[in-house]
Amino acid sequence: MADDVITIFDTTLRDGEQSPGCSMNTAEKLEVAKALVELGVDVIEAGFPIASPGDFEAVQKIAQKFGDRTVICGLARCRREDIDRAWEALKGAEKTRIHVFLATSSIHREHKLKMDKHEIVDAAVEMVKRAVDYCPDVEFSPEDAARTELDFLCEVVEKTIDAGATTVNIPDTVGYATPSQFRHVIAHLKENVSNIDKAVISAHCHNDLGLAVANSLASVEAGARQLECTINGLGERAGNAALEELVMAVRTRADYYGCRTNIKTSKLYPTSRLISHITGMQVQRNKAIVGQNAFAHEAGIHQHGMLQERTTYEIMRPQDVGFVGTNLVLGKHSGRHAFRDRVESLGYDLEDASLQQAFDDFIALADKKKEIYDADIVALIDNRLGKQPTGWKIVSLHTSAGTGAVPTATLEMRYEEDEEVRCDAATGDGPVDAVFCALERITGISARLHDYQVRSVSSGKDAQGEVSVEINVKGKLYHGRGVSTDIIDASAQAYLNALNKSLPENDQRSESVVTENVTV
Repeated sequence: MADDVITIFDTTLRDGEQSPGCSMNTAEKLEVAKALVELGVDVIEAGFPIASPGDFEAVQKIAQKFGDRTVICGLARCRREDIDRAWEALKGAEKTRIHVFLATSSIHREHKLKMDKHEIVDAAVEMVKRAVDYCPDVEFSPEDAARTELDFLCEVVEKTIDAGATTVNIPDTVGYATPSQFRHVIAHLKENVSNIDKAVISAHCHNDLGLAVANSLASVEAGARQLECTINGLGERAGNAALEELVMAVRTRADYYGCRTNIKTSKLYPTSRLISHITGMQVQRNKAIVGQNAFAHEAGIHQHGMLQERTTYEIMRPQDVGFVGTNLVLGKHSGRHAFRDRVESLGYDLEDASLQQAFDDFIALADKKKEIYDADIVALIDNRLGKQPTGWKIVSLHTSAGTGAVPTATLEMRYEEDEEVRCDAATGDGPVDAVFCALERITGISARLHDYQVRSVSSGKDAQGEVSVEINVKGKLYHGRGVSTDIIDASAQAYLNALNKSLPENDQRSESVVTENVTV
Protein backbone atom coordinates (compact mmCIF):
# COMPACT_ATOMS: atom_id res chain seq x y z
CA MET A 1 0.00 0.00 0.00
CA ALA A 2 1.20 3.50 -0.75
CA ASP A 3 2.91 5.31 2.15
CA ASP A 4 1.71 8.75 1.03
CA VAL A 5 -1.21 9.38 3.41
CA ILE A 6 -4.01 11.84 2.73
CA THR A 7 -5.31 13.55 5.89
CA ILE A 8 -9.10 13.43 6.03
CA PHE A 9 -10.53 16.58 7.63
CA ASP A 10 -14.25 16.11 8.33
CA THR A 11 -16.42 19.20 8.68
CA THR A 12 -19.83 17.52 8.95
CA LEU A 13 -20.31 19.06 12.40
CA ARG A 14 -19.49 22.56 11.16
CA ASP A 15 -20.03 23.09 7.43
CA GLY A 16 -22.37 20.10 7.12
CA GLU A 17 -24.56 21.35 9.95
CA GLN A 18 -25.01 24.62 8.06
CA SER A 19 -27.23 22.78 5.56
CA PRO A 20 -30.77 24.16 5.97
CA GLY A 21 -32.63 22.03 8.49
CA CYS A 22 -29.56 20.00 9.52
CA SER A 23 -28.72 21.61 12.86
CA MET A 24 -27.91 19.19 15.69
CA ASN A 25 -27.98 19.50 19.44
CA THR A 26 -24.98 18.70 21.61
CA ALA A 27 -25.98 15.09 22.31
CA GLU A 28 -26.39 14.43 18.59
CA LYS A 29 -23.05 16.08 17.81
CA LEU A 30 -21.33 13.86 20.36
CA GLU A 31 -22.90 10.81 18.74
CA VAL A 32 -21.66 11.93 15.31
CA ALA A 33 -18.19 12.71 16.68
CA LYS A 34 -17.96 9.21 18.15
CA ALA A 35 -18.84 7.70 14.77
CA LEU A 36 -16.25 9.89 13.01
CA VAL A 37 -13.55 8.81 15.45
CA GLU A 38 -14.42 5.15 14.90
CA LEU A 39 -14.41 5.79 11.14
CA GLY A 40 -10.78 6.90 11.41
CA VAL A 41 -11.15 10.58 10.54
CA ASP A 42 -7.86 12.42 11.17
CA VAL A 43 -9.28 15.87 11.98
CA ILE A 44 -12.82 16.69 13.15
CA GLU A 45 -13.93 20.29 12.73
CA ALA A 46 -16.35 20.23 15.65
CA GLY A 47 -17.89 23.66 15.18
CA PHE A 48 -17.57 27.44 15.27
CA PRO A 49 -17.26 28.17 19.02
CA ILE A 50 -18.11 31.87 18.93
CA ALA A 51 -21.25 31.29 16.84
CA SER A 52 -23.42 30.42 19.84
CA PRO A 53 -23.28 28.99 23.37
CA GLY A 54 -24.52 25.70 21.91
CA ASP A 55 -21.68 25.54 19.39
CA PHE A 56 -19.15 26.36 22.12
CA GLU A 57 -20.51 23.63 24.40
CA ALA A 58 -20.44 21.06 21.60
CA VAL A 59 -16.83 21.82 20.62
CA GLN A 60 -15.76 21.79 24.25
CA LYS A 61 -17.41 18.44 25.04
CA ILE A 62 -16.16 16.81 21.84
CA ALA A 63 -12.62 18.01 22.58
CA GLN A 64 -12.80 16.70 26.14
CA LYS A 65 -14.17 13.32 25.12
CA PHE A 66 -12.28 12.60 21.88
CA GLY A 67 -9.29 14.96 21.88
CA ASP A 68 -6.97 12.16 22.96
CA ARG A 69 -7.88 10.03 19.91
CA THR A 70 -8.08 12.47 17.02
CA VAL A 71 -7.44 16.15 16.30
CA ILE A 72 -10.41 18.34 17.26
CA CYS A 73 -10.63 21.63 15.40
CA GLY A 74 -12.51 24.86 16.08
CA LEU A 75 -13.21 27.51 13.44
CA ALA A 76 -12.44 31.21 13.93
CA ARG A 77 -12.60 34.34 11.84
CA CYS A 78 -9.54 36.61 11.83
CA ARG A 79 -10.73 38.29 14.99
CA ARG A 80 -9.22 38.20 18.46
CA GLU A 81 -12.49 37.27 20.15
CA ASP A 82 -13.07 34.39 17.73
CA ILE A 83 -9.62 32.90 18.29
CA ASP A 84 -9.81 33.35 22.05
CA ARG A 85 -13.21 31.68 22.14
CA ALA A 86 -12.03 28.80 19.97
CA TRP A 87 -9.12 28.12 22.29
CA GLU A 88 -11.35 28.37 25.35
CA ALA A 89 -13.43 25.53 23.89
CA LEU A 90 -10.45 23.41 22.85
CA LYS A 91 -7.98 23.87 25.70
CA GLY A 92 -7.26 20.88 27.87
CA ALA A 93 -7.59 18.39 25.03
CA GLU A 94 -4.49 16.54 23.86
CA LYS A 95 -4.93 17.04 20.10
CA THR A 96 -6.32 20.39 19.00
CA ARG A 97 -6.30 22.74 16.01
CA ILE A 98 -7.50 26.30 15.47
CA HIS A 99 -8.75 26.99 11.95
CA VAL A 100 -8.50 30.70 11.06
CA PHE A 101 -10.00 32.13 7.88
CA LEU A 102 -10.17 35.43 6.03
CA ALA A 103 -11.49 36.13 2.54
CA THR A 104 -8.93 37.13 -0.10
CA SER A 105 -10.74 37.38 -3.45
CA SER A 106 -11.31 40.81 -4.96
CA ILE A 107 -15.09 40.45 -4.80
CA HIS A 108 -14.94 39.69 -1.06
CA ARG A 109 -12.35 42.40 -0.38
CA GLU A 110 -14.45 45.03 -2.09
CA HIS A 111 -18.02 44.08 -1.20
CA LYS A 112 -17.82 42.21 2.12
CA LEU A 113 -14.69 43.18 4.00
CA LYS A 114 -14.02 46.68 2.63
CA MET A 115 -10.29 45.95 3.06
CA ASP A 116 -7.35 46.28 0.69
CA LYS A 117 -4.67 43.64 0.07
CA HIS A 118 -2.26 45.11 2.60
CA GLU A 119 -4.90 45.07 5.33
CA ILE A 120 -5.83 41.47 4.48
CA VAL A 121 -2.22 40.29 4.80
CA ASP A 122 -1.63 42.17 8.06
CA ALA A 123 -4.83 40.80 9.64
CA ALA A 124 -4.12 37.23 8.53
CA VAL A 125 -0.55 37.27 9.85
CA GLU A 126 -1.53 38.87 13.16
CA MET A 127 -4.35 36.43 13.86
CA VAL A 128 -2.38 33.34 12.81
CA LYS A 129 0.33 34.41 15.27
CA ARG A 130 -2.31 34.85 17.97
CA ALA A 131 -3.65 31.34 17.31
CA VAL A 132 -0.12 29.87 17.33
CA ASP A 133 0.43 31.37 20.79
CA TYR A 134 -2.38 29.13 21.99
CA CYS A 135 -1.96 26.06 19.82
CA PRO A 136 0.95 24.83 17.64
CA ASP A 137 -1.43 23.25 15.10
CA VAL A 138 -2.98 26.15 13.17
CA GLU A 139 -4.76 26.05 9.83
CA PHE A 140 -5.29 29.15 7.71
CA SER A 141 -7.88 29.44 4.94
CA PRO A 142 -7.92 32.27 2.39
CA GLU A 143 -11.69 32.18 1.84
CA ASP A 144 -12.72 32.14 -1.85
CA ALA A 145 -9.16 31.20 -2.80
CA ALA A 146 -10.26 29.74 -6.13
CA ARG A 147 -11.30 33.25 -7.26
CA THR A 148 -8.29 35.04 -5.75
CA GLU A 149 -5.50 36.49 -7.94
CA LEU A 150 -2.71 33.90 -7.93
CA ASP A 151 0.09 36.32 -7.06
CA PHE A 152 -1.86 37.66 -4.08
CA LEU A 153 -2.86 34.14 -3.01
CA CYS A 154 0.82 33.16 -3.02
CA GLU A 155 1.68 36.19 -0.89
CA VAL A 156 -1.00 35.44 1.71
CA VAL A 157 -0.09 31.75 1.89
CA GLU A 158 3.63 32.43 2.22
CA LYS A 159 3.22 35.03 4.97
CA THR A 160 0.75 32.98 7.02
CA ILE A 161 3.12 30.00 6.87
CA ASP A 162 5.90 32.31 8.11
CA ALA A 163 3.51 33.34 10.91
CA GLY A 164 3.17 29.70 11.98
CA ALA A 165 0.36 28.11 9.98
CA THR A 166 1.02 24.37 9.67
CA THR A 167 -1.83 23.77 7.20
CA VAL A 168 -2.94 26.10 4.41
CA ASN A 169 -6.39 25.33 3.14
CA ILE A 170 -7.39 26.41 -0.37
CA PRO A 171 -11.19 26.71 -0.44
CA ASP A 172 -13.34 26.75 -3.55
CA THR A 173 -15.91 28.52 -1.41
CA VAL A 174 -18.64 28.95 -4.00
CA GLY A 175 -17.97 25.84 -6.10
CA TYR A 176 -16.77 27.92 -9.07
CA ALA A 177 -13.58 26.05 -9.99
CA THR A 178 -13.10 23.30 -12.56
CA PRO A 179 -10.71 20.38 -12.00
CA SER A 180 -8.00 21.63 -14.38
CA GLN A 181 -8.19 25.15 -12.97
CA PHE A 182 -8.10 24.00 -9.35
CA ARG A 183 -5.19 21.66 -10.08
CA HIS A 184 -3.37 24.64 -11.58
CA VAL A 185 -3.99 26.73 -8.43
CA ILE A 186 -2.45 24.07 -6.17
CA ALA A 187 0.45 23.48 -8.57
CA HIS A 188 1.12 27.22 -8.76
CA LEU A 189 1.35 27.43 -4.97
CA LYS A 190 3.72 24.45 -4.90
CA GLU A 191 5.97 26.12 -7.45
CA ASN A 192 5.86 29.75 -6.28
CA VAL A 193 5.54 29.78 -2.48
CA SER A 194 9.08 29.53 -1.13
CA ASN A 195 8.13 27.97 2.24
CA ILE A 196 5.30 25.73 1.03
CA ASP A 197 7.20 22.65 2.22
CA LYS A 198 6.64 23.81 5.82
CA ALA A 199 2.87 23.35 5.64
CA VAL A 200 0.32 20.82 4.43
CA ILE A 201 -1.78 21.98 1.48
CA SER A 202 -5.48 21.30 2.00
CA ALA A 203 -8.49 21.52 -0.34
CA HIS A 204 -12.03 22.47 0.66
CA CYS A 205 -14.42 22.26 -2.29
CA HIS A 206 -18.11 23.07 -2.57
CA ASN A 207 -20.44 21.32 -4.96
CA ASP A 208 -22.39 24.11 -6.65
CA LEU A 209 -21.46 22.81 -10.12
CA GLY A 210 -21.30 19.17 -9.03
CA LEU A 211 -17.48 19.24 -9.17
CA ALA A 212 -16.49 19.17 -5.49
CA VAL A 213 -15.11 15.61 -5.53
CA ALA A 214 -13.45 16.06 -8.94
CA ASN A 215 -11.80 19.31 -7.84
CA SER A 216 -10.62 17.76 -4.57
CA LEU A 217 -9.07 14.80 -6.39
CA ALA A 218 -7.44 17.18 -8.87
CA SER A 219 -5.81 18.93 -5.91
CA VAL A 220 -4.34 15.59 -4.79
CA GLU A 221 -2.74 15.18 -8.21
CA ALA A 222 -1.12 18.60 -7.75
CA GLY A 223 0.19 17.87 -4.25
CA ALA A 224 -2.57 18.59 -1.72
CA ARG A 225 -2.36 16.16 1.18
CA GLN A 226 -5.42 17.10 3.21
CA LEU A 227 -8.99 16.89 1.94
CA GLU A 228 -11.87 18.66 3.70
CA CYS A 229 -15.20 16.93 3.29
CA THR A 230 -18.46 15.86 4.90
CA ILE A 231 -20.41 12.62 5.26
CA ASN A 232 -23.02 12.33 2.47
CA GLY A 233 -21.67 15.58 0.99
CA LEU A 234 -23.67 17.72 3.44
CA GLY A 235 -23.04 21.44 3.46
CA GLU A 236 -24.36 24.84 2.50
CA ARG A 237 -26.22 25.16 -0.79
CA ALA A 238 -25.30 22.08 -2.89
CA GLY A 239 -22.97 20.80 -0.18
CA ASN A 240 -19.32 19.82 0.15
CA ALA A 241 -17.13 17.11 -1.31
CA ALA A 242 -18.47 13.77 -0.02
CA LEU A 243 -16.04 11.99 2.30
CA GLU A 244 -17.12 8.52 1.20
CA GLU A 245 -16.57 9.34 -2.49
CA LEU A 246 -13.13 10.84 -1.94
CA VAL A 247 -11.96 7.99 0.26
CA MET A 248 -13.15 5.24 -2.07
CA ALA A 249 -11.76 7.02 -5.14
CA VAL A 250 -8.33 7.16 -3.49
CA ARG A 251 -8.60 3.53 -2.38
CA THR A 252 -10.02 2.12 -5.61
CA ARG A 253 -7.58 4.06 -7.78
CA ALA A 254 -4.52 3.79 -5.56
CA ASP A 255 -2.67 2.80 -8.74
CA TYR A 256 -3.31 6.30 -10.10
CA TYR A 257 -3.20 8.55 -7.03
CA GLY A 258 -0.40 6.68 -5.27
CA CYS A 259 -1.71 7.45 -1.80
CA ARG A 260 -4.09 6.19 0.87
CA THR A 261 -6.19 7.34 3.81
CA ASN A 262 -6.60 6.12 7.38
CA ILE A 263 -10.36 5.65 7.01
CA LYS A 264 -11.88 2.31 8.01
CA THR A 265 -13.97 2.01 4.87
CA SER A 266 -16.21 -0.77 6.21
CA LYS A 267 -17.76 1.87 8.49
CA LEU A 268 -18.69 4.27 5.67
CA TYR A 269 -22.21 2.97 5.12
CA PRO A 270 -23.18 2.78 8.83
CA THR A 271 -21.81 6.30 9.37
CA SER A 272 -23.75 7.56 6.36
CA ARG A 273 -26.97 6.10 7.78
CA LEU A 274 -26.32 7.66 11.19
CA ILE A 275 -25.85 11.13 9.70
CA SER A 276 -28.95 10.67 7.57
CA HIS A 277 -31.04 9.68 10.59
CA ILE A 278 -29.81 12.50 12.82
CA THR A 279 -30.12 15.28 10.24
CA GLY A 280 -33.18 13.96 8.44
CA MET A 281 -31.39 14.38 5.09
CA GLN A 282 -32.15 11.25 3.10
CA VAL A 283 -29.47 9.80 0.83
CA GLN A 284 -30.59 9.57 -2.79
CA ARG A 285 -30.93 6.02 -4.06
CA ASN A 286 -28.29 6.42 -6.80
CA LYS A 287 -25.77 8.20 -4.56
CA ALA A 288 -22.25 6.92 -5.16
CA ILE A 289 -20.82 4.54 -2.52
CA VAL A 290 -23.64 4.73 0.06
CA GLY A 291 -26.83 4.96 -2.03
CA GLN A 292 -29.35 2.13 -1.98
CA ASN A 293 -28.64 1.36 -5.65
CA ALA A 294 -24.85 1.67 -5.40
CA PHE A 295 -24.35 -2.11 -5.69
CA ALA A 296 -27.57 -3.06 -7.51
CA HIS A 297 -27.30 -4.74 -10.93
CA GLU A 298 -30.56 -5.06 -12.83
CA ALA A 299 -29.55 -5.26 -16.49
CA GLY A 300 -29.41 -8.90 -17.64
CA ILE A 301 -25.98 -8.57 -19.27
CA HIS A 302 -24.60 -7.04 -16.07
CA GLN A 303 -26.06 -9.81 -13.92
CA HIS A 304 -24.60 -12.45 -16.22
CA GLY A 305 -21.20 -10.81 -16.08
CA MET A 306 -21.34 -10.56 -12.29
CA LEU A 307 -22.11 -14.27 -12.00
CA GLN A 308 -19.12 -15.11 -14.18
CA GLU A 309 -16.66 -12.66 -12.60
CA ARG A 310 -17.50 -9.95 -10.06
CA THR A 311 -14.99 -7.43 -11.42
CA THR A 312 -16.72 -7.28 -14.81
CA TYR A 313 -19.18 -4.73 -13.43
CA GLU A 314 -18.14 -4.09 -9.82
CA ILE A 315 -15.04 -2.08 -8.95
CA MET A 316 -15.76 -2.23 -5.21
CA ARG A 317 -17.26 -4.92 -3.02
CA PRO A 318 -20.30 -4.00 -0.90
CA GLN A 319 -18.48 -5.21 2.22
CA ASP A 320 -15.64 -2.77 1.51
CA VAL A 321 -17.92 0.10 2.49
CA GLY A 322 -20.08 -1.80 4.99
CA PHE A 323 -23.05 -1.82 2.64
CA VAL A 324 -26.07 -3.72 3.95
CA GLY A 325 -28.40 -5.15 1.33
CA THR A 326 -31.58 -7.13 1.87
CA ASN A 327 -30.20 -10.66 2.22
CA LEU A 328 -32.64 -12.98 4.00
CA VAL A 329 -31.05 -14.07 7.24
CA LEU A 330 -33.35 -14.97 10.11
CA GLY A 331 -36.86 -16.07 11.04
CA LYS A 332 -39.02 -16.13 14.15
CA HIS A 333 -37.45 -19.38 15.36
CA SER A 334 -33.88 -18.09 15.19
CA GLY A 335 -32.23 -18.01 18.59
CA ARG A 336 -30.36 -15.32 20.47
CA HIS A 337 -26.95 -16.69 19.51
CA ALA A 338 -27.77 -16.65 15.80
CA PHE A 339 -29.05 -13.11 16.21
CA ARG A 340 -25.86 -12.03 18.00
CA ASP A 341 -23.69 -13.55 15.26
CA ARG A 342 -25.64 -11.70 12.59
CA VAL A 343 -25.50 -8.40 14.49
CA GLU A 344 -21.73 -8.71 14.86
CA SER A 345 -21.31 -9.58 11.17
CA LEU A 346 -23.21 -6.37 10.36
CA GLY A 347 -20.55 -4.39 12.21
CA TYR A 348 -22.31 -3.70 15.53
CA ASP A 349 -20.65 -4.24 18.90
CA LEU A 350 -23.54 -4.09 21.36
CA GLU A 351 -23.45 -4.40 25.11
CA ASP A 352 -25.55 -7.21 26.58
CA ALA A 353 -28.39 -4.90 27.59
CA SER A 354 -28.56 -3.26 24.14
CA LEU A 355 -28.33 -6.64 22.43
CA GLN A 356 -31.22 -7.96 24.51
CA GLN A 357 -33.36 -4.93 23.64
CA ALA A 358 -32.58 -5.37 19.95
CA PHE A 359 -33.37 -9.10 20.20
CA ASP A 360 -36.71 -8.34 21.86
CA ASP A 361 -37.50 -5.94 19.02
CA PHE A 362 -36.47 -8.64 16.54
CA ILE A 363 -38.81 -11.22 18.11
CA ALA A 364 -41.69 -8.71 18.07
CA LEU A 365 -40.98 -7.98 14.40
CA ALA A 366 -40.79 -11.71 13.57
CA ASP A 367 -44.36 -12.08 14.83
CA LYS A 368 -45.48 -9.46 12.30
CA LYS A 369 -43.53 -10.55 9.20
CA LYS A 370 -42.37 -13.94 7.97
CA GLU A 371 -38.91 -13.06 6.71
CA ILE A 372 -36.35 -10.84 8.43
CA TYR A 373 -33.64 -9.22 6.31
CA ASP A 374 -30.30 -7.65 7.16
CA ALA A 375 -31.80 -4.24 6.45
CA ASP A 376 -34.59 -4.94 8.96
CA ILE A 377 -32.06 -5.73 11.68
CA VAL A 378 -30.06 -2.60 10.89
CA ALA A 379 -33.24 -0.50 11.08
CA LEU A 380 -34.18 -2.03 14.45
CA ILE A 381 -30.74 -1.41 15.93
CA ASP A 382 -30.45 2.12 14.55
CA ASN A 383 -33.90 2.92 15.93
CA ARG A 384 -32.97 1.52 19.33
CA LEU A 385 -29.53 3.15 19.49
CA GLY A 386 -30.80 6.54 18.37
CA LYS A 387 -30.96 9.10 21.15
CA GLN A 388 -34.66 9.26 21.95
CA PRO A 389 -35.67 12.55 23.56
CA THR A 390 -37.53 12.49 26.84
CA GLY A 391 -41.15 13.56 26.93
CA TRP A 392 -44.41 12.12 25.65
CA LYS A 393 -44.97 8.45 24.88
CA ILE A 394 -47.80 6.75 23.00
CA VAL A 395 -49.80 4.25 25.04
CA SER A 396 -52.30 3.31 22.33
CA LEU A 397 -53.28 4.48 18.86
CA HIS A 398 -56.44 3.87 16.83
CA THR A 399 -57.36 5.29 13.44
CA SER A 400 -60.32 4.95 11.14
CA ALA A 401 -60.63 6.07 7.54
CA GLY A 402 -62.27 5.06 4.30
CA THR A 403 -64.10 6.28 1.24
CA GLY A 404 -66.85 8.66 2.32
CA ALA A 405 -65.72 8.55 5.96
CA VAL A 406 -64.04 11.26 8.03
CA PRO A 407 -60.48 10.14 8.91
CA THR A 408 -60.17 10.03 12.69
CA ALA A 409 -57.36 9.26 15.13
CA THR A 410 -57.71 8.48 18.84
CA LEU A 411 -54.59 8.46 21.03
CA GLU A 412 -53.77 7.62 24.62
CA MET A 413 -50.49 9.14 25.80
CA ARG A 414 -48.42 9.49 28.94
CA TYR A 415 -45.76 12.05 29.81
CA GLU A 416 -42.63 10.15 30.89
CA GLU A 417 -43.48 7.98 33.91
CA ASP A 418 -46.59 9.86 34.98
CA GLU A 419 -49.48 7.67 36.05
CA GLU A 420 -52.05 9.85 34.29
CA VAL A 421 -52.95 8.79 30.75
CA ARG A 422 -54.32 11.52 28.51
CA CYS A 423 -56.72 10.71 25.72
CA ASP A 424 -57.85 12.84 22.80
CA ALA A 425 -59.02 12.52 19.22
CA ALA A 426 -58.75 14.54 16.04
CA THR A 427 -59.81 14.46 12.42
CA GLY A 428 -57.73 15.19 9.36
CA ASP A 429 -57.63 14.87 5.59
CA GLY A 430 -56.25 11.35 6.04
CA PRO A 431 -55.36 8.98 8.91
CA VAL A 432 -51.78 10.24 9.14
CA ASP A 433 -52.87 13.87 9.27
CA ALA A 434 -55.44 12.97 11.92
CA VAL A 435 -52.72 11.31 14.02
CA PHE A 436 -50.49 14.40 13.73
CA CYS A 437 -53.36 16.66 14.79
CA ALA A 438 -54.14 14.44 17.80
CA LEU A 439 -50.47 14.43 18.84
CA GLU A 440 -50.41 18.22 18.77
CA ARG A 441 -53.64 18.47 20.79
CA ILE A 442 -52.33 16.22 23.58
CA THR A 443 -48.78 17.63 23.73
CA GLY A 444 -49.94 21.23 23.38
CA ILE A 445 -47.28 21.87 20.73
CA SER A 446 -48.29 23.57 17.51
CA ALA A 447 -46.13 22.51 14.58
CA ARG A 448 -46.03 22.91 10.81
CA LEU A 449 -45.02 19.89 8.74
CA HIS A 450 -42.15 20.76 6.41
CA ASP A 451 -41.28 17.36 5.02
CA TYR A 452 -42.67 13.82 5.19
CA GLN A 453 -40.92 10.85 3.60
CA VAL A 454 -41.64 7.13 3.62
CA ARG A 455 -39.39 4.35 2.37
CA SER A 456 -39.44 0.59 2.53
CA VAL A 457 -36.65 -0.85 4.67
CA SER A 458 -36.59 -4.21 2.88
CA SER A 459 -38.86 -5.97 0.38
CA GLY A 460 -42.26 -7.63 0.40
CA LYS A 461 -45.77 -6.53 1.35
CA ASP A 462 -44.95 -6.95 5.03
CA ALA A 463 -41.78 -4.84 4.86
CA GLN A 464 -41.03 -2.32 7.58
CA GLY A 465 -41.67 1.28 6.64
CA GLU A 466 -39.26 4.00 7.72
CA VAL A 467 -40.84 7.44 8.10
CA SER A 468 -38.84 10.68 8.35
CA VAL A 469 -40.47 14.00 9.16
CA GLU A 470 -39.29 17.59 9.50
CA ILE A 471 -41.44 20.03 11.45
CA ASN A 472 -41.26 23.74 12.25
CA VAL A 473 -41.95 24.79 15.82
CA LYS A 474 -41.62 28.50 16.59
CA GLY A 475 -39.27 29.03 13.67
CA LYS A 476 -36.96 26.10 14.45
CA LEU A 477 -36.76 22.87 12.46
CA TYR A 478 -36.82 19.46 14.14
CA HIS A 479 -36.45 15.98 12.64
CA GLY A 480 -38.08 12.75 13.71
CA ARG A 481 -37.89 9.14 12.55
CA GLY A 482 -40.01 6.05 13.11
CA VAL A 483 -39.89 2.43 11.93
CA SER A 484 -42.76 -0.07 11.91
CA THR A 485 -44.55 -2.57 9.70
CA ASP A 486 -47.56 -0.26 10.19
CA ILE A 487 -46.86 2.98 8.34
CA ILE A 488 -49.36 4.95 10.45
CA ASP A 489 -47.59 3.76 13.62
CA ALA A 490 -44.21 4.69 12.10
CA SER A 491 -45.59 8.12 11.17
CA ALA A 492 -46.84 8.66 14.72
CA GLN A 493 -43.45 7.66 16.15
CA ALA A 494 -41.61 10.02 13.81
CA TYR A 495 -43.86 13.00 14.46
CA LEU A 496 -43.82 12.49 18.23
CA ASN A 497 -40.03 12.12 18.15
CA ALA A 498 -39.77 15.53 16.46
CA LEU A 499 -42.30 17.12 18.84
CA ASN A 500 -40.37 15.82 21.87
CA LYS A 501 -37.15 17.33 20.51
CA SER A 502 -38.82 20.74 20.52
CA LEU A 503 -39.52 20.57 24.26
CA PRO A 504 -37.33 23.06 26.19
CA GLU A 505 -35.53 20.34 28.16
CA ASN A 506 -34.51 18.57 24.93
CA ASP A 507 -33.79 21.53 22.65
CA GLN A 508 -30.14 22.20 23.46
CA ARG A 509 -29.52 24.38 20.43
CA SER A 510 -28.88 28.09 20.76
CA GLU A 511 -29.51 30.77 18.20
CA SER A 512 -26.34 31.93 16.48
CA VAL A 513 -24.96 35.30 17.53
CA VAL A 514 -22.86 35.49 14.39
CA THR A 515 -24.65 37.09 11.47
CA GLU A 516 -21.87 36.63 8.93
CA ASN A 517 -22.48 33.73 6.57
CA VAL A 518 -19.58 31.31 6.97
CA THR A 519 -18.88 29.26 3.84
CA VAL A 520 -15.15 28.53 4.04
